[in-house]
Amino acid sequence: MTNGRIFVQDVLETYKRAVYEGDVEKFLSIYSADVHIYDCWGNWECKGLSIWKNSVTKWFNGLKEDGYLLQVDINDLVIEENKNVAYVHCAVTYSAFRGDSEEKHRQMTNRFTFGLKKENESWLVTHEHSSLPIDMQTGKGIFNPK
Repeated sequence: MTNGRIFVQDVLETYKRAVYEGDVEKFLSIYSADVHIYDCWGNWECKGLSIWKNSVTKWFNGLKEDGYLLQVDINDLVIEENKNVAYVHCAVTYSAFRGDSEEKHRQMTNRFTFGLKKENESWLVTHEHSSLPIDMQTGKGIFNPK
């Protein structure tokens, strides 16, 4: 942040920190109350922050139970914004590490699109869509590009 102004990039940095820290409340702070999410895992969609909170809490608790920390890297980032609306598309890579170990246990990359709107001078995610390409031979998701 610069001079108290929130930028779209700050929202993405909060996303990355919150996932790494496993901090549900920090993670949810970047989403609007009426968020609409198309996620890759489990549910076709989530409508509203309370439903999204349930999914995020299960995700973060599962990581803690398994002893994993997730490092998030955002690549191929494109941000388009005007005064009140913004959209982002990018590749988000999640790398799982155990504790302080530098050994990567697993990794996957999802394609993301975020729609944001400005509320009270802060950017909030109002729509999120994550996806994986599908291997047409096997019908399975392709978790890592290239």
